[in-house]
Amino acid sequence: MNGSYASGPSEVPLLGDTIGDDFDRTVAADPDREALVEVPTDRRWTYAQLRDDVDALALGLLKTGVVKGDRVGIWAPNMAEWTLLQYATAKIGAILVNINPSYRTHELEYVLKQAGISVLVSARAFKTSDYAGMIEEVRGNCPELRSVVLIGSGAWDELLAAGRCGDAARLAAAQAALSPDDPINIQYTSGTTGFPKGATLSHHNILNNGYFVGALCGYTPADRVCIPVPFYHCFGMVMGNLACTSHGATMVIPAQGFDPEATLEAVQRERCTSLYGVPTMLFIAELNHPKFAAYDLSSLRTGIMAGSPCPVEVMKQVVSRMGMEQVTICYGMTETSPVSTQTRMDDSLDLRVSTVGRVHPHLEIKLVDPATGLTVPRGEAGELCTRGYSVMLGYWNDPGKTAEAIDAARWMHTGDLAVMDADGYVNITGRIKDMVIRGGENIYPREIEEFLYTHPDIVDAQVIGVPDVKYGEELCAWVKLRDHAAEVTAETLRAFATGKLAHYKIPRYVLVVDEFPMTVTGKVRKIEMREKSVRILDLGEAAAIRNA
Repeated sequence: MNGSYASGPSEVPLLGDTIGDDFDRTVAADPDREALVEVPTDRRWTYAQLRDDVDALALGLLKTGVVKGDRVGIWAPNMAEWTLLQYATAKIGAILVNINPSYRTHELEYVLKQAGISVLVSARAFKTSDYAGMIEEVRGNCPELRSVVLIGSGAWDELLAAGRCGDAARLAAAQAALSPDDPINIQYTSGTTGFPKGATLSHHNILNNGYFVGALCGYTPADRVCIPVPFYHCFGMVMGNLACTSHGATMVIPAQGFDPEATLEAVQRERCTSLYGVPTMLFIAELNHPKFAAYDLSSLRTGIMAGSPCPVEVMKQVVSRMGMEQVTICYGMTETSPVSTQTRMDDSLDLRVSTVGRVHPHLEIKLVDPATGLTVPRGEAGELCTRGYSVMLGYWNDPGKTAEAIDAARWMHTGDLAVMDADGYVNITGRIKDMVIRGGENIYPREIEEFLYTHPDIVDAQVIGVPDVKYGEELCAWVKLRDHAAEVTAETLRAFATGKLAHYKIPRYVLVVDEFPMTVTGKVRKIEMREKSVRILDLGEAAAIRNA
């Protein structure tokens, strides 16, 4: 085959269940097996106990008037209650809306209104964020938000208590009325228009993707998966939670947020067999931790790296020093549930370092010329497109943006440039869109630029990504100032943005310029901007670039 096209044949059929039905089948098969461990609190659930709490929460939501199709928001870090709500909403057909724990009031209000969230379940606070206070600040502007339930509050306890004395037949009826093709989850991705878009995913989308990710990691009920990656993202809730429950494995939460030592401690204490992470943040931080050698990681055999390219030396150390000989690499995007390609456990180390693997079971991928839409020959770069069960239903209430992303033949256009070799292995070589990936977070510069325009001293702004050892990329803002404007630095810009933008969206570097490099047709040359920024950073010209 000369064209850059591949499909994923599989002897294992797609699952035709809802998430709730699949979960109940796992519980019935092994009710006494440990299902969930929250390490910081040492709370533990067997599958039977987890089902009891999930069902109680589901019935509690039904009693408060939540029905199929209602949007229920979750704003919390990784904690057991996040998982309970994920499965409870799935059982009654409510659409779970994931809210990034880093969001500030501006972003929170947008998501609450755009998704039409009627019930918001939230932690009281996380790190320095006062969630309760921020919710009260925006609540008056969100007319559809009728109920806020803070985890650990009396309202949360009442919700569970009401469900425990509820009618099980009512829950069974609600669950029986669901279709695998119903929307069940909305995840927001930053948009090139400056506003996030809500990727809407079905039971069929995410249940199957979690199942086949787990299958390619060889999961069985004997596996214990350490999940330090965030639940609000597909990496945590799909590749983590759903991969576990669809195979009867154990979910292990090492901490509310990423903490390398807490992760190492959890792997040792819980004898985890699998570990997830973004190479530049999680694995490098763990390998370089001063106490790394003190931890017994001999239980590890597999895991997943995703979110950014994996350096060769990091992969070698993960295999040799952490014992993860069967670690796999995944590639995907929220809009495809998320995984489209994955290396296999028996792939060579070279393939796991230099590629993102082959097409997933039951999916199709192709690489096309962005100008003509025609499939390019193998060995040539083209835009990676995905088609199959994993492609989202669409962007919530945004048919225009949906049509831009998914063509008439249902191919999802990723915007990523890739090369496919003769054996079907894919190497990501660049991005058509100027998206920045910082520590696994996808950031679209346009959103940041539009925010910078609200600064009283900034007349124009362009944002690019520059290389960073820890996060893979960092944000660098080029700004033009108004006449007689006050000095703008990374410090003053951070002060301006704090409380309005998530911390990872605030540029680390600021370069004040008179002009942007432009093409002859008047378009900004971001490639040239990146090259110049890297050069200045390498020269250490602190007068031009101010490091926050």
